[in-house]
Amino acid sequence: MKILVDVSLTPLWIPFLEAHGFESVHWSTVGSCADSDSKIFEYAAAHQWVVFTHDLDFGTLLAARKTAVPSVIQVRCQDVLPEPLA
Repeated sequence: MKILVDVSLTPLWIPFLEAHGFESVHWSTVGSCADSDSKIFEYAAAHQWVVFTHDLDFGTLLAARKTAVPSVIQVRCQDVLPEPLA
C-alpha cells in the first residue's frame, strides 16, 4: 500500500509508516501546501496512493465524485502525532 500523507498531518508520519512497511510520501514533497484538496485527491487517484488525512474534505470528495479511488484513511482525534496513535 502506498500512503500519501496530507498536509493536515505532520511529515513525522513518513518514517513511522515506512518503519511499518508502507511506502509513503508527505504532500509537501510532491506539491505545494497551498494546493487544493481536489488537486491532492486527483494526484492520489492518478498515482494509486491512499490519502491519509485529518481533513474531512477527502471523504466528502470521495462521496461526491462517486468513485472508488483513491481510498481515504481519516484520523479523527485531538493528538494526531504518530506515537499516541500507534
